[in-house]
Amino acid sequence: MGDTKDGSSIAAHRAQADLSFSTLQDGFWKKLFRQTPDDTLNNHDEPNAAEISVAGANSMLLNIRNMHDMRVGDVAIPTADIASVPDDATLEDVVAAFRDSTNSRLPVYSETLDNPLGLVHLKDIALIYGFGGSARFDLKSILRPLIYVPPSMHLGALLQKMQSERLHMALVIDEYGGVEGLVTLEDLIEEIVGEIEDEHDAEDEQLWTEESASVFVAQARAPLDAFEDAAGVDLLPDDLDEEVDTLGGLVFMLIGRVPSRGECIRDGHGHEFEVIDADARRVKTLRVRLNVKGPLGQAAE
Repeated sequence: MGDTKDGSSIAAHRAQADLSFSTLQDGFWKKLFRQTPDDTLNNHDEPNAAEISVAGANSMLLNIRNMHDMRVGDVAIPTADIASVPDDATLEDVVAAFRDSTNSRLPVYSETLDNPLGLVHLKDIALIYGFGGSARFDLKSILRPLIYVPPSMHLGALLQKMQSERLHMALVIDEYGGVEGLVTLEDLIEEIVGEIEDEHDAEDEQLWTEESASVFVAQARAPLDAFEDAAGVDLLPDDLDEEVDTLGGLVFMLIGRVPSRGECIRDGHGHEFEVIDADARRVKTLRVRLNVKGPLGQAAE
């Protein structure tokens, strides 16, 4: 009897979780397209309110459903990449941190990031201390709350939590209470609609730059053939040229999976591809080191 009760309880809990996520999914979809996911799938001939193609809409629907399986740890910004400020920072320090990071919100900590206090919003700095304001700077007095979540939380649950609490930033806390990463509402939305670019991302439009001799920092979406022409190298055999279109696709082909941030992949001719930025689904930025000592005209194996 006890086993049956426990099994029923687990099943009921799972059903409730599925219902909650379904409600979130339908609500989010209606806000985007003024219709439910089923309406989108059934009305292939009717353009939606945002004039999104059926293929694009269905892709976003799939991404929403995938959020039920993806976890916070899959998309979180690692601790080393978190832009933050200490609670004893001066106004000049905070302004500089905002300027350098181009973020509108920054976590605030005491001594180390493992002791977070909240977040500071650029709008509060501007309204209280900008525009000729003469108020005495007190960072702690303008802190806003953060959400603290485990890395195992599902993305759908975090999105729902952010919506209900009207908070846009969450710190990921490990089992020992330390900060493991950071997730913003924008990160979650990008998992649905793809990369969101603003005026601060304009510099990323340059698909690659030569960092030093034969070393390039490149966007993973950079066309492979254009990069090969510019660098004077053939990275793929002719029979695979039609199958791989981008640098990111080449890296995926080399190892058969999405690599992790910081991972370094080497092909059969000594060319190295270091992953600078990536999430659970795609590579974003690479550092490509070409083997100038080897036969650059030969393709990867």
